[in-house]
Amino acid sequence: MTVLTEIDHVAIAVNDLEAAIAYYRDTFGCEVDHREVVESDGVEEALLKVADSYVQLLSPTRDDSPVAKYLEKRGEGLHHVGYRVDDCAAALERVKQGGHRVIDEAPRPGSRGTTVAFVHPKGALGTLIELVQE
Repeated sequence: MTVLTEIDHVAIAVNDLEAAIAYYRDTFGCEVDHREVVESDGVEEALLKVADSYVQLLSPTRDDSPVAKYLEKRGEGLHHVGYRVDDCAAALERVKQGGHRVIDEAPRPGSRGTTVAFVHPKGALGTLIELVQE
């Protein structure tokens, strides 16, 4: 049974969201398809549509957010990969039953009205994974 249906987004942590948007617009011709502040995660995101997926630019809105901590420790760059799933709760349960480490014990609301859950990088071959149910 395949759990991941396609790539939803590739998330890039940036210090200056406006500069990052300008870079993608001027360099690759990408325009912002969706923009939102996700208060629960302490980030502002800009989604740039690429085929059926997105480049998600993330910038912290507060100093204690996970993205702010990431930028302080690692600098700008790839933050996580978001994979679409048909059932976030079932996908998360499968990860947990496999003995892998998760960040979210249960699915929660994400941007664009999605349901999401994060899998810890230590349980996912060094890559932070977001499970995204539309």
